Amino acid sequence: MKKIPLTIAVTGLNNSDNPGPGIPVIRSLRESRHLAVRIIGLSYENLEPGIYMDGMVDMVYAIPYPSLGHETLLARLVYIHEQEQLDLIIPNFDAELFSFIKISDRLTRMGIRTLLPTQEQFDARLKGKLVEFGERFHIDVPKSLTVFNTDELALALSEFSYPVVVKGKFYEAYVAQTAEQAQGYFHKLATKWGTPIILQQFIKGQEYNITALGDGKGRLMGAVAMRKTYITSTGKGWAGVSIDDENLLDMARGVVTQTRWGGGLELELMKEDSTGNVYLIEINPRFPAWVYLATACGQNHPEMLVRLALDQDVAPQQDYEAGKMFVRYSWDMICDLSRFQEIATTGEVAIHPLELA
Repeated sequence: MKKIPLTIAVTGLNNSDNPGPGIPVIRSLRESRHLAVRIIGLSYENLEPGIYMDGMVDMVYAIPYPSLGHETLLARLVYIHEQEQLDLIIPNFDAELFSFIKISDRLTRMGIRTLLPTQEQFDARLKGKLVEFGERFHIDVPKSLTVFNTDELALALSEFSYPVVVKGKFYEAYVAQTAEQAQGYFHKLATKWGTPIILQQFIKGQEYNITALGDGKGRLMGAVAMRKTYITSTGKGWAGVSIDDENLLDMARGVVTQTRWGGGLELELMKEDSTGNVYLIEINPRFPAWVYLATACGQNHPEMLVRLALDQDVAPQQDYEAGKMFVRYSWDMICDLSRFQEIATTGEVAIHPLELA
């Protein structure tokens, strides 16, 4: 089978204790049976590990932070496109998706494909709107309240019993046992991510996650469920195992079908110990950092996303291998300082593998 040559830009090259999805997405694309990819890494920080990992990216460009606005991002992408002739972009951060959705039509006119949720879909799954989302689509979600300041926090806390989950606008969540802890977490998250902060009912049970892909027309193209077996202090899964649970997959099917979601997404679910009820606790509007597990289990979601964005005929996948584990680890990479100097001073760097050999 002749592979299709494509130049694909990917964000999310951080791969540390809070890894982004970019490297797992790239690994999946590199293993595609249908695509021959040249990968352009898009980085926000000069020390994102993906810049220094041989075999991942072919070229790296720095891009502006989402806080600088979508027009600034577009101007930078115009320059990158002039250099690289991009076929497709896969953004992988919650905070940047608003900007990419805003400019998606103009990217299309430039010849750059994407497969993203609409602005309405993106907004509907925001953490502060999850209760409304559940009511609209008849999905069980924990009680949640959105707060913007400490006065609202004190009032909202009176409506919960402890423990209560305190969630950041984009990332991070902490379980507070007291009002004092909740206030501390509020200030920590507000300082880091801004407001609002979300308070959510604590569900005692087993956490599950699903990586899924929607075609934007109501079809679930693929879904793989995973149970976390090791969780860090910040709530990140450091190890997990793929599982076969039709009830969990039915929830993914319902979300994608009813919302007509386009692109990758992750569902965070909690199965309550006392009742067995499954609660949707969060929807992340992009692939998770563990999406490579799905590829290893037989469903290559990043590859399928690319083919859908190119309007190819792609068949939905249902089967995958349960019992596959992933375990993250720390690894010291050694490379020449010149790579850091070049990206830091010029905002771009060509990757030359084995430069120390």
